[in-house]
Amino acid sequence: MNKYNLLTKCLTIMMVALILILGIATFIEQAKGTSFVSEHIYHTLWFCGCWGIIALLGIVSLIHRAIWRRLPLLFLHGAFLVILGGALLTFIWGKQGVIHLRSGIPTDNYQLMETGEMRSLPFSLKLDTFLIEHYPGTDAPSDYVSQVTYQTVSDTVRTEVSMNHILKLNGYRFYQSSFDEDQQGSWLMVNYDPWGTGVTYVGYLLLGLSMIWTLFSKKEEFYKLLHHPLLKKSGLFVWMIAFALTVQGQTRTLPVLNRNQADSLSHVQVVYQDRIVPFNTLARDFVQKIYGRPSYHGFTAEQVIGGWLLNPDVWKREPFIKVKSTALLKELGVTGKYITLEQLYDADTYRLQTLWTSVQNEPQNQLAKGILEVDEKVGLIKMLQNGTLIKPVAEMPHVQPVSHIRLLAELWYNRIPFTKILFMVCLTLGFLSFFWMLYKGTKNSPSKSKTTNVLAIEVFFCFALWAALLFHLAGYLLRWYIGGRIPLSNGYETMQFMALSILALAVLLQRRFPFTVTFGFLLTGFTLLVSYLGQMNPQITPLMPVLASPLLSSHVSVIMIAYALLAFTLFNGILALALIHLHGENDQRVLQLTLFSRLLLYPAVFFLGAGIFLGAVWANVSWGSYWSWDPKEVWALITFLIYSAAFHRQSLTWLRRPKWFHLYMILGFLSILMTYFGVNYVLGGMHSYAG
Repeated sequence: MNKYNLLTKCLTIMMVALILILGIATFIEQAKGTSFVSEHIYHTLWFCGCWGIIALLGIVSLIHRAIWRRLPLLFLHGAFLVILGGALLTFIWGKQGVIHLRSGIPTDNYQLMETGEMRSLPFSLKLDTFLIEHYPGTDAPSDYVSQVTYQTVSDTVRTEVSMNHILKLNGYRFYQSSFDEDQQGSWLMVNYDPWGTGVTYVGYLLLGLSMIWTLFSKKEEFYKLLHHPLLKKSGLFVWMIAFALTVQGQTRTLPVLNRNQADSLSHVQVVYQDRIVPFNTLARDFVQKIYGRPSYHGFTAEQVIGGWLLNPDVWKREPFIKVKSTALLKELGVTGKYITLEQLYDADTYRLQTLWTSVQNEPQNQLAKGILEVDEKVGLIKMLQNGTLIKPVAEMPHVQPVSHIRLLAELWYNRIPFTKILFMVCLTLGFLSFFWMLYKGTKNSPSKSKTTNVLAIEVFFCFALWAALLFHLAGYLLRWYIGGRIPLSNGYETMQFMALSILALAVLLQRRFPFTVTFGFLLTGFTLLVSYLGQMNPQITPLMPVLASPLLSSHVSVIMIAYALLAFTLFNGILALALIHLHGENDQRVLQLTLFSRLLLYPAVFFLGAGIFLGAVWANVSWGSYWSWDPKEVWALITFLIYSAAFHRQSLTWLRRPKWFHLYMILGFLSILMTYFGVNYVLGGMHSYAG
């Protein structure tokens, strides 16, 4: 084994070990807590040593490969070394702590978070006033503001600290963190990092410039792949199993409002979810939350609410409450998925309260979760009956109604099931286009008489792709207009943006790579199906104050684009492995897919890297630290490292074979699933709101 092979092997072993350490650490954090992993892993000398060894091995490898002959790659790898250098400076000299301010009392010391030690400041801070600002007409906080006065030897200045608005003084930065219950005190995060943050930011800038340079350099692989003759051809096929969705409905005779009365109520403006909305929005959410669908046996949501208000004795005997927990259904002695409100009471005894006493010390118990879920639904019914759920704007003189146009926009958004329509259409067209590719791949070149028909079918699929994009864009922009913000604040909205990105990419690529039409339909369909069937929140709500930053939109949207591109490589891999099984690795279509995945890998990984570091800047602006080893951050980094390895075909020679390359890309997508879904629903953390 020569020295270079030994070096490559050592570097590979270290990278695999680091990825395993990072992944295992997130599960240890979930079991032992954040302070445990910080003390025993992330803030240890041996962990820093791992990064140092990798950096040293990387430098030696770059020198051995004479990387200075390829300047874009030299600066690209150099950027990572600068970022690691900045992280080391932060580790050595950076300090984080908290300072507690009480109204009118000057304070000149803060407490370190890691050790609890008190440190002095070269100035004093005094809280003048603490304010909670609200969204108009609601009780939802839009910002937390600490108006403070700082005093140095020569100066006294009054300023403020709020969410996403930091105070910088003599190398110290102060961030709004929390406040006292009496609102006479405020807690600020303190960050002192005289060197690390600046160096790290230089690394981020250098990384961005070098990634752009790499994409546009004619001497680098991306440019060569873009002009590869095989990528100008198409003609791929695969088969998949289709499935059918069945929907059943029925009509019932129940005491409800007549349709005209109910429809007239839909336009009434109410305060709900800290927004001013048409009553239709509240009614749909009420029925959806309790019954699982936005209507009940052919009755509109407004009719259902009217029925509960006017005839509660009848409706409490209606199987209206959906129960997902089989354990709870068994305890209640109920068959089926729905129960009546009456079945939850034994005379005047609330049966869920009795059951709760036996499991309240086991919150993760499935029965406990089922009890809490159903109890929340019962609570909504009680709120409706006692008059606290519906808050008409007309009865609140201090609240300004929204415009008639915005009201109509929300009504249209509620009435058109954009997600349901689109996932059904996209999956149907996706499977049809797959079967078409299969049929076309088994036939010889079509005769002239059939060429027109073939062209017409392909034009139809392209037209349908454009129509799907425009339809989804209309729904997305409508949601943007209604909410008054870009829809990227929760899991449902980020999945919607990812679907939009996939459609846009498919439209852009379909002329050069016709098979992306099929990929676009299927990926969009499955993405929207997940958001439709999953537990993601489709409601439009105001942003949490910490999320009200333009950096959030940039961070999330760039990462979603990266995920969309990597999803294409997943489908490429599945297609390629099927073709390899049938025709071997030298089949021209396999080579096409391999080249296409390698092409997509560049913008995908670069977008992912840019998104991660935009998120780091946002974190630094929002809560004082550009990297906190939160599980979402860690898994995003793992994903970045896994996909970055696929570039190094010269060192990792097994990646040169299409079979292993595509298998690696398929398995790599598991890290994305873990980052997006696993962290949200298993590990939690500061980013778990995104689910």
